[in-house]
Amino acid sequence: MDKIIVTGGLGILGDALVAHLVKRGDEVAVVDLAEDDGRSAAQHVFGGVDLTQPDKVEKAFKDAKTAMGGVTGLANIAGGFIWQPVIDGDVASFDKMFAINLRTAVIASNAVTALLDQGGSIVNVGAAAVKAPGMGMASYTASKAGVHALTESLAEEVADRGIRVNAILPTILDTPTNRADMPDADTSSWVQPDAAADVFGFLLSDASRAITGALIPVNRGR
Repeated sequence: MDKIIVTGGLGILGDALVAHLVKRGDEVAVVDLAEDDGRSAAQHVFGGVDLTQPDKVEKAFKDAKTAMGGVTGLANIAGGFIWQPVIDGDVASFDKMFAINLRTAVIASNAVTALLDQGGSIVNVGAAAVKAPGMGMASYTASKAGVHALTESLAEEVADRGIRVNAILPTILDTPTNRADMPDADTSSWVQPDAAADVFGFLLSDASRAITGALIPVNRGR
């Protein structure tokens, strides 16, 4: 049985991953800025945690390890999206994207490595759009490019400790927010959250023990 911390675990993708992990028999601790509303299938929920603050994250992760009796992996799902052109746009969008997409991943990864005593797995969420950012995607994809670099560099840094670091690179996830933002889009190729969760779960499991430093496209709909 794996013991997994999931940041941002109260969102759509987080819900799907938690359900997947719990169904297969894992123990899960969710750490999220949102407050616990009782919906999560996770056995342990730590809400109201500012994931951009190292001291808050370190405490929550230590509490999670105590609650689960150990930690074997981390899923960095916390993040967000802003659409905004560069010209005449608000430069603060870059600060926000780097804070919630990259800074949170760096802080959480740093905190969990101190708790992974016998190796383990860290899985981040990158973005397929980094390869070809469209208009208005600069701040988002720049932050996700940072996540890709973090994944590859950290994988090298912790390899001798038996810790694996990988990332999934989804295209568009089929969520209510994305459907509302793109009402006229063809959603047939959008990735279902439970399909992305399956890939996440594989990378968090010992079945993926031969994989590290990988940026894995998640680009099929159903």
